[in-house]
Amino acid sequence: MKNKDSNSKYYIHPEGWKFALIFFVLSFLVSLIYIPIAFIGYLLTLFTLWFFRNPKRNTPKNPNAVISSADGKVCLIDQAIPPHEVQLGNNHMLRICVFMNVFNVHINRSPVEGRIDKIIYKEGSFLNASLDKASEKNERSSMVISNTNGIQLVVVQIAGLIARRILGFVTDNQYLDQGERYGLI
Repeated sequence: MKNKDSNSKYYIHPEGWKFALIFFVLSFLVSLIYIPIAFIGYLLTLFTLWFFRNPKRNTPKNPNAVISSADGKVCLIDQAIPPHEVQLGNNHMLRICVFMNVFNVHINRSPVEGRIDKIIYKEGSFLNASLDKASEKNERSSMVISNTNGIQLVVVQIAGLIARRILGFVTDNQYLDQGERYGLI
């Protein structure tokens, strides 16, 4: 079963339109009073549309590879215990952290082909995502995927100071293709 967003034909994700509309309407109303300030609002409208862009990607399909689930900068590769809420024990797993800034695409894609074992959402703070404690303290959604080789991976979306919402497009027991869209931060 494909997720509702996997083959999106929209260059702007539908979630972005409501925010852009709010900025546009407010900018229009302000333009009736003072045009120079309205210009800033129109720029925010354009930035909002750009922030929610949803480009099509041609992902290489390789069952022995793990692709990045997010645009951004790889800021850490180490061994870590998975989040306690996924209940995978205290064995260390390879951890790859990707930091997204406001200029990156915020759509997330599956790093492997496989079945979603479970998704766990955890409420939290909205600290700057570049801080070490943000991975423990911030709102997050953890997804456990069993790939086609039977290996389990944990993919964690972490909200931050600016991108404060996590939106998932998938459910437990759903099958994902490598590179398929599964969420938005």
